[in-house]
Amino acid sequence: MGDPNLAPNARFTYRHYRTWPDSERWELIEGRAWAMSPAPRTRHQVISGRLSRWIGNFLEDKPCQVFTAPFDVLLPEADESDDEVDTVVQPDIVVYCDRSKLTEAGARGAPNLVVEILSPSTSKKDQHEKFDLYERHGVGEYWVVDPGNRSLMVYRPRPDGRYDEGELRESVRDYGPIASRILEGFAVDPEELFAE
Repeated sequence: MGDPNLAPNARFTYRHYRTWPDSERWELIEGRAWAMSPAPRTRHQVISGRLSRWIGNFLEDKPCQVFTAPFDVLLPEADESDDEVDTVVQPDIVVYCDRSKLTEAGARGAPNLVVEILSPSTSKKDQHEKFDLYERHGVGEYWVVDPGNRSLMVYRPRPDGRYDEGELRESVRDYGPIASRILEGFAVDPEELFAE
């Protein structure tokens, strides 16, 4: 039960995930293996690099840290061992303010902020399965960047823990910057984010 290509309906955990070839990128969501291929497109990488650089510069001399994919984020359901965790994701960008969650191999527990940049092969998963996953695990802000529509949607938890309807910014409209509540003082102007 090692290679997800050979057992597409099997349930996997981090114990299996760690044995898969480094040449392949996978995520696990509740034991189900999701291939992370093909590789992201150039536009995706430009936006990812730009946004992670801005966040990194903002976090200079602050306690939070930014990480970019590939970076394993284990999301346990309770106190199970790492080997038994059945959800391991590789968000495009994550921010952790609690350094005790960082491990030698990545991180264990919900990030403070997650950014997913949509691509044709991951769009549905990022907007459905991962939305539900991040909401359930208490991610403080979930940013969904859509290069095709040149838009940025930010979801934040309401008092009941469920995400709100989201705050949208589009570079084709004059909406101005969108600010993070998690990273107080950090804002992104979609016009600059999506600049050619």
